[in-house]
Amino acid sequence: MEPIIIDGSLLEGGGQTLRISSALSAILGVPIRIHSIRAGRSTPGLRPQHLTGLNLIKDLTNGSMEGGSIGSTEITLRPGPIGGGEFSVDTKTAGSITLIIQAVLPCLLFAGKRSVIKMKGGTNVDMAPPIDYLTDIFSSFAKKFGAHFSCKLIRRGFYPKGGGEVDLTVEPVKQLTCVTLDQPQTIKCVHGISFVAGTIPIRVANEMASSATSKIQNSLGKIPVRIDQYKDDKAFGNGTAIILSCETTDGMLLGGTGLGKPRSPANQVGQEAADELIESCSRKVCLDQYAQDQVIIFMALAGGTSRVLVGPLSLHTRTAIHVTSQLTGVKFEVIDLKTQPETFVIECKGIGIDNTRL
Repeated sequence: MEPIIIDGSLLEGGGQTLRISSALSAILGVPIRIHSIRAGRSTPGLRPQHLTGLNLIKDLTNGSMEGGSIGSTEITLRPGPIGGGEFSVDTKTAGSITLIIQAVLPCLLFAGKRSVIKMKGGTNVDMAPPIDYLTDIFSSFAKKFGAHFSCKLIRRGFYPKGGGEVDLTVEPVKQLTCVTLDQPQTIKCVHGISFVAGTIPIRVANEMASSATSKIQNSLGKIPVRIDQYKDDKAFGNGTAIILSCETTDGMLLGGTGLGKPRSPANQVGQEAADELIESCSRKVCLDQYAQDQVIIFMALAGGTSRVLVGPLSLHTRTAIHVTSQLTGVKFEVIDLKTQPETFVIECKGIGIDNTRL
């Protein structure tokens, strides 16, 4: 079979195209050729975390890959059946573990048995959702599709050395179910964590939590806010982060995150996390900016019609829709809700793919 050609330079022009196209290649059992990989980045081509994810999918399916090297701008992936089982991967950098999970999680749902992946890399790094977002927020949306996974955090790892460790466990499914998450939400409460690691003093975590709490209550009213502050003694290296979660009266979870960087004031990091959360809460949406693009592949694979209420579509989401439509043939409709500024419903009738390996 001739591979389907994917243009890696379109829209987001980064790793999103790689993650979704390689996952769908494995699930659908079709070869792909991706060219112009990460053409929109300052250093085009495969980076260690991208290559780690691609090699894992190749190994999961006992497939083959051409062009799999650091800096490569074109790869051809020919997958076999998704086997599942136990695997280990190590980016040997601070490459994001979360982004690797984004690529392999959909594949493992259609494996023939439970899978356990021991992963090493970065858990809380720039340009990627933190591992906490995946475990505390996105997992709740995955369950609504019938997908069950767990991430055991062994230790955190930060830029530049990484060194974080996570054990991912995924249960396979027969078929994903469609979801209807299209009703405006009402805020119930906010909770979160604010932590430091290494030589960074605990007062930094306290300042991040305090500034986030003030910003949230000034913007959203006197809702209950609880942010636990602590020093993570198991982490590898120095790092700080704050992860917030807003629970709605319907049980939806919306997230906001902030990552400490050198010379970034702690109160500014806390406010950045609060701003992300406030943006989603003020629009009364069901999915925040991070969950938006991640559910697109689930919607396309599920049986039946899914509808999700979101804010402005991110470039990652538009890229996910483009690549997913190209490989599955499904059509996504984006409905502009005139009653609420910059609020949309994404609708899709999925292909209802069955896991023939179960």
